[in-house]
Order: sequence, then structure tokens, then C-alpha cells
Amino acid sequence: MNYEVVTLKEKIVVGTCARTGNDDPDCVKIIGGLWQKFMAEGIWESIENKANTYCIGLYSDYDETSYDVTVGCEVLENSNPKLTEKRISAGQYAVFHVKGDVVKAVSEAWGKIWDMPLDRSFSGDFEEYLSNDNGVAEINIYIALK
Repeated sequence: MNYEVVTLKEKIVVGTCARTGNDDPDCVKIIGGLWQKFMAEGIWESIENKANTYCIGLYSDYDETSYDVTVGCEVLENSNPKLTEKRISAGQYAVFHVKGDVVKAVSEAWGKIWDMPLDRSFSGDFEEYLSNDNGVAEINIYIALK
């Protein structure tokens, strides 16, 4: 799977958050539930000071068995006190461009990424959902590098 290395400035993300892990039998349900809540409860619409129109799925605060998942948006500044604020660290990221069915394409991409010998920092990885036209989504997956 091809990728490019990019350097990003720090980003502020606000949204709804939960803790899970890849070995958690409810992992898919937890992450899917966050996305459902984010869309169905109007959280996306309520976020002020959006930097763009993209949704972000952020994986951060890693430990040996779990991590935080935040579904939200990048903001210029946080004026959303009822939502969780997370920061995406400035630094180098491997970015994978993914296109296809939103669930299937992202799941398959992560399976391939986990098998790659990337020098990951685990400071925070994220999916940036760019568009979804007629069931064909465009997503960038950013993996933090050391």
C-alpha cells in the first residue's frame, strides 16, 4: 500500500470520545456508536469554528491495550465546552489515500497499515473524511511517525 510522508502543524479536534482497544470485543460497536451519535445527535452541526468541512476519527492516548477514539472536526479554536478537545501533534505522518465504501475501504486499509513496518510514534493517528459521493468515500488516513 502506497503512502506519502507529510509534515503537519498541530491541529485541534473537538467531538465525542470513548476508550476502547483492538482486543475489546465491543471495539467496532463502540466506534460505530460514536459515529452514529456524532451524526444523529447533530454534534457535527453544533461545532463552532470549524477549520473545514471534514470529519475526523482520531485515535490517541495509546497505552499497551487501549486508546481513545474521538469523532469530531478540526477547529480553529475551541469554543465548544460540552465536547471533548484533543490535539493532533505537529510532526511527520504517513498519509494513505483511500477510496471506496466508507466502512470496507477504511477497514481494509487499517489491516494493511498494521502489517507495515512503519516507525510509528503512537502520538495520535487519524482518519480525515473528505467526501462521500454516491457511496464512494475519499478518506486520508494519517499515521504519526517518529
